[in-house]
Amino acid sequence: MELVMFSKMLKNIGGLDVDEAGDYIARLGFDGVDLTVRLGGHVPPEEAPRKLPEAIETLNSKGLKVPMITSSIISADEKYAEEIFKTASDCGVKFIKLGYWRYEGFGKIQQQIRRVREENLKGLCELSSEHGVTAGLHIHSGDYLTSNPVVVYLLLRDYDPSCLCAYIDPGHMAVEGGLAGWKIGMDILKEYIRMVAVKDFGWFKMRDPKTGESKWRVRTVPLSEGLVPWAEVFRYLKQIGFDGPVSVHSEYDDVDLRGLISRTKADLQYLKEVLKKIDMV
Repeated sequence: MELVMFSKMLKNIGGLDVDEAGDYIARLGFDGVDLTVRLGGHVPPEEAPRKLPEAIETLNSKGLKVPMITSSIISADEKYAEEIFKTASDCGVKFIKLGYWRYEGFGKIQQQIRRVREENLKGLCELSSEHGVTAGLHIHSGDYLTSNPVVVYLLLRDYDPSCLCAYIDPGHMAVEGGLAGWKIGMDILKEYIRMVAVKDFGWFKMRDPKTGESKWRVRTVPLSEGLVPWAEVFRYLKQIGFDGPVSVHSEYDDVDLRGLISRTKADLQYLKEVLKKIDMV
C-alpha cells in the first residue's frame, strides 16, 4: 500500500509545477504522487506522450512513485484517451482514475447505467486490458452517476476488476450514506476495490447570501474532525487484502499554500497513526 498525494491543490492554490510540487510532497513524507493528467492539471492531455514521462522522471528523482494518475477520460474513443493509457503504462503507472458521468435526472438511471456500460465501459475495459492498467470509477457525492456505491457495482458487475475497478472515497460515501451506507457500499464493492481516496467532510448550516435562508452544506474538514470513521474503514480494507494506492486529496479551498501544507501534514500524520494502530504500515 502506498500513500500518495493528489497533486490538484498544489497547482490550483500554489501554482506549483511538477518539480515544485514534488519537493513539497517529498518533504511531507508521502510515498508518491497521484498526478493530474487532464485539462488544467499538471500534465495537459494533449501533451501526455511527452510531458507525462518527463513529470514521472522528475518525481522519481525525488524518491516519489507515481502508481496512479487522475484523468477526465470517460470513453476509449475520446481524443487523447489511448495516448494517455499507453504512455501511463509505458511509464509504469498501474491505475488511471476516470472522469465522471453526470446523473441525468429522475427516472433515467437504469437506462443511463445500461448505456454507460455498453458505450463507455466496454471500450475502456478493452483499452485497460490492452495496455495492462486498471481504470477506476471514483465515487463522488452529488448528482454524479457514481455517487452511490451500489450503482458503481451495477456499472462494474461482470467486468474484470483488473481492467475496471472501484476507486472508493469514504468521505463522499459518508456524505451520501453517513450511518452505514458507506460500509454497505464497501461491502458490495469489495471484490472491485483497488484504489482509495482520503478526505473528509462535515455538514454545516450556512446562510445563503442571495436568499438569506439557512441551508445545510458540505465542507471539507481535517481527517480527525469529519464524518468518516477511518479506523473502521481501514480495518475493512485490511480484511479484504487491499494493497493499492491511497490518495490523500487535501481539497481545502479556504487556505493559501502554507495553510494547505500545514493541513496536509496534519492529515498525513493522523492517517499514519490510524494505520499503525491496525497494523497496516
